Amino acid sequence: MKASSGYAGVPRWVLAIAIIGALFVVLPLVAMVVRVNWGQLIPLITSKESTDALLLSLRTSGAATLLCIIVGVPMALVLARTRFPGQRIVRSLVLLPLVLPPVVGGIALLYTFGRQGLLKAPMDFLGIQIAFSTTAVILAQTFVALPFLVLSLEGALRTVGTRYEAIGATLGAGPTTVLRRITLPLVLPALVSGAVLSFARALGEFGATLTFAGSLQGVTRTLPLEIYLQRESDPDAAVALALVLVAVAILVVGLAHQASLGNAGGRQRLL
Repeated sequence: MKASSGYAGVPRWVLAIAIIGALFVVLPLVAMVVRVNWGQLIPLITSKESTDALLLSLRTSGAATLLCIIVGVPMALVLARTRFPGQRIVRSLVLLPLVLPPVVGGIALLYTFGRQGLLKAPMDFLGIQIAFSTTAVILAQTFVALPFLVLSLEGALRTVGTRYEAIGATLGAGPTTVLRRITLPLVLPALVSGAVLSFARALGEFGATLTFAGSLQGVTRTLPLEIYLQRESDPDAAVALALVLVAVAILVVGLAHQASLGNAGGRQRLL
């Protein structure tokens, strides 16, 4: 039998197309790096507007990621471990922000939590105003980032199956003990990976944030909004800030990849 042609068993035409695809992603990043005014990089990214936007983005993205974990883990568990009428519809609705334009999500949030929104009466009664505040930024980021955690964790839960949980239950462990001592440790790398991806999505959120929270320096103007505003008035500053965001995104994606490898390795050891 003849050895398969191509590089490492992959046809050469596939390799060529893969290289073209990689160049399509990498070349714009290279072009941005070339455009950076390196002599002015530090002053540009350490201005008050830039540091306010970066720190706000980090704080709100961290809070949004925490909300994604608090809400997303139970959602993923229910979708993966239970059966109920309309489950497919519910899953589709949960994952809907993945395909919705972010500005549509922002409009939906505005008409839910805004001053004239669906929850106007109870919010007025409690004296709560959310729209165009830092809280609105966090909610907008959570709305677009939550599906990443749910999707990642639900897939991991379905992959590991229920046999270890069943063994724990037969030994007398209650549902909460099984969840805490068996289920969550089994899918912990997937949970970390989903949380990291949610953080990355929240960090790069623009459309929903602008629509629902506006752009007030130090309050709602996150780093993507600052980059957009600087693009018109100071292109060098915009490119410098974009480079910072790219660097953070690369770090986050790298962490998510490592977590995914850890998840795969953990499953292989269990099997």
